Amino acid sequence: MSPWSILAIYVLVWIFVAFVMLPFGVRTHEEMGLDLTPGQAESAPANFRPGRLALRAAVIAVVLTALWVANWEQGWITRESFDFMLPPGQRGA
Repeated sequence: MSPWSILAIYVLVWIFVAFVMLPFGVRTHEEMGLDLTPGQAESAPANFRPGRLALRAAVIAVVLTALWVANWEQGWITRESFDFMLPPGQRGA
């Protein structure tokens, strides 16, 4: 697998992980006991830290991308692993 392919997979995994992690660990102003600014949504986060989110997403994305590349090289799980339409005796043949 080329380094550009690995980089592309890493970026896609990083974006996915970052979006999945967005709602975790964020607290509203009400939960933190702070006053709302006039016009501010009640659901707006009071403690959003994009740097921390990016770092956590990067670490998780590195691990998941490494697993993806290792699977690509070793062939642990292939598309034949998901061929459920064949009878059990004919799978993976």
